[in-house]
Amino acid sequence: MDRLRSTPVRTVVGALAVMGAALALTTLAVAALEGVLQIPDASATYLLAVVSIAVAFGTAAAVATAIGSFLLYDFLFVAPTGALIVANAEELLNLLLLLALGVVVGQLAGMQRGRAETAVLRERQARTQYQVGRELATAATAREALPGLVKIVGQEVEATRTWIGLGPEVGQERVTADSDPSPGRAAPASYQVLQRVPGDEGTAWVRVHDPRPASGERREPGGVSYRIPITAGGIPLGSLWIVRRRSDGPPGRGHTRVLAAAADQVGQALERDRLADEATGAEIARRSEAAKTALLDSVSHDLRTPLASIRAAAGSLMDPTVPLDDEARMERAASIDGQAERLNRLVTNLLDMSRIEAGGLRARLEVFPLEDLVRATVARFAGQLDGRTVAVSMPSDLPPVSVDEIFIDEVVTNLLENAIRHAPPVVPIQVSAVAQADGTVRLRVEDGGPGVPAAALERVFDKFYRVPTTTDRAQRGSGLGLAVVRGFVEAMGGRVSAHPSDLGGLAVDVMLQPAVRPTPPPAPEGPGQGPGGGT
Repeated sequence: MDRLRSTPVRTVVGALAVMGAALALTTLAVAALEGVLQIPDASATYLLAVVSIAVAFGTAAAVATAIGSFLLYDFLFVAPTGALIVANAEELLNLLLLLALGVVVGQLAGMQRGRAETAVLRERQARTQYQVGRELATAATAREALPGLVKIVGQEVEATRTWIGLGPEVGQERVTADSDPSPGRAAPASYQVLQRVPGDEGTAWVRVHDPRPASGERREPGGVSYRIPITAGGIPLGSLWIVRRRSDGPPGRGHTRVLAAAADQVGQALERDRLADEATGAEIARRSEAAKTALLDSVSHDLRTPLASIRAAAGSLMDPTVPLDDEARMERAASIDGQAERLNRLVTNLLDMSRIEAGGLRARLEVFPLEDLVRATVARFAGQLDGRTVAVSMPSDLPPVSVDEIFIDEVVTNLLENAIRHAPPVVPIQVSAVAQADGTVRLRVEDGGPGVPAAALERVFDKFYRVPTTTDRAQRGSGLGLAVVRGFVEAMGGRVSAHPSDLGGLAVDVMLQPAVRPTPPPAPEGPGQGPGGGT
């Protein structure tokens, strides 16, 4: 139906041909009724032609058919025949009634046909807009949906080619999706652009000629190009282009609505993608800034504090005016060594964190007795306990574990450092291990310190995260130790978790893989499948 509206010349010619045929057939029927069957007045038969034309071509064609019926019946069947003269007043009244009734019936039938056509047209528009919206909604980005969208729009508006170009101006547009991606095709020099104002009645196709030279074809062969601008918030983003056969004429109102709605949907989808990209960029910038702030905060304390201690101790050793005995010199040397070790641990954690984030950790798993590894690390750590004692509790029948010796040393070291940093000197620190029912070995490091709030337990393994508190002790540390622990444990195929300790502070559980997984019990033997029972 929309095609008929968009091709007026062909519609008029076709309607005239059908009207002539309908009037001719109806005239033959009237002649047979009045001549053969001797019916006095069969003029009402012409109403069939009027209704048929109204259903097929609308009200205007129906009114023209009614007038033609009036003239034909007067000329051929009303005395004197062969002239448009009515001698009998009664016959004149019948003719006038025929004309009036034909016009009314034609209008009613035409209106009904218009309503039906409008309903079908709007149903097609709604279906097309739904398909376009579905393509845009189900695709990850608007650009990914454009190839399917041009096919849907092209089929609906009967276009020979449909494409979408994105760019601020026509000359700068890049074709993003094309139903006919032939090489060397550029924007046409002459096309019709859709001019829109608020409301559907304000749309109009305006011919535009672009004098700028362009490479590629200057016009679509055998067709006319139409451009629908794609905008968002008044900012041009690109164009929706179609090509229709010249014989089809410009898109009708229904097709124009579909094209305008599709361009609007694409514009809004592109704008949503832009806003999402901006939001993602802002979140990345925010997280990067937070990481920089945390790193600077860590460096300002964890680097400057040991450096200040090293300089103070070294200065007293170098100052000839400061009397120092051998014990004092050893004490200052030990202080320098301890602070240097602290700096080394911080740098090591930073490097380890970089390797973890880059995916460069590769564990070399070997079989070790866990107690030997843990006691060696605790013994090496004895000089940094500041008078604390670390209790190691492991059963004698603990199965060996499959771990990386260096990784497990780093794990225990970081966990002990974390406990010492956050727990006062008088509280206990305990390291224990136990075999689980599933064959894994749980290594636990816990302390009797202030602990961690329940809301912060899931975040203690995040990089640069430090539990918020008002005490100065809790603010010490770079927030990298537990993040490094998680990276090393996961590289060895284990997992790590934190929860409140029975000692009152924080407990960190490290689940390690056993050296040999327990063999599941054999399945029950069926009849004839026991030893010697095979066939």
